[in-house]
Amino acid sequence: MRWIYLAIVVVFVAALIIFVFQNTQSVDVSFLALGATLPLAILVLVAYVLGALSGGSLYALLRRSVAGSRRSA
Repeated sequence: MRWIYLAIVVVFVAALIIFVFQNTQSVDVSFLALGATLPLAILVLVAYVLGALSGGSLYALLRRSVAGSRRSA
């Protein structure tokens, strides 16, 4: 089973490397009064990390809330 997980990781890393090399063009990004020009691959990486952090935080909050309601009931 470990080899299957390793193969999946290798496929995802290969896809990530291909994505980075194919998306080197710069894009303009603005948020409120801030603006920046950065490569598309970096923008996608930042959006992914922010989404993972917010999703993980929401999951932890919900899990703690459910555990707390079970303890008090």
